[in-house]
Amino acid sequence: MLQEQFTAEQKTFVVNAIKQAELNTSGEIRVHIESKSKESVLDRAADVFAMLKMHLTEQRNGVLFYLATGDKQFAILGDAGINEKVPNDFWETIKDMMQQHFKNGEFALGLAKGIEMAGEKLKEFFPYQSDDVNELPDEISFGE
Repeated sequence: MLQEQFTAEQKTFVVNAIKQAELNTSGEIRVHIESKSKESVLDRAADVFAMLKMHLTEQRNGVLFYLATGDKQFAILGDAGINEKVPNDFWETIKDMMQQHFKNGEFALGLAKGIEMAGEKLKEFFPYQSDDVNELPDEISFGE
């Protein structure tokens, strides 16, 4: 079972990273993990982005961290609102850092660090508003 690849502590660690990152921003961060991508990793990430209704955030500032663990592939997908603001190589910079952790088997740590980096940019461009509502769940979603 895919969920069993991550211990309860690792799942909590990643969810806490999401909660911490979202404290300072109106942006929304999700993590979706599945074994294999049925298509190119970016196409599958886009499908999951839509499936999780991440495009429905008010400011279009959702970020998806998508992992296909069996394929050893992952993608980071930002919605239109955040992509308009971040530098062109921003997502690649996060991916490179995460990949170093993944190579060492540190999946939860790599995810948490990537989430932290994304959260910092979201905070810069989409600061927390007093009337902010958590538009999407913080829990990790799992596919097959």
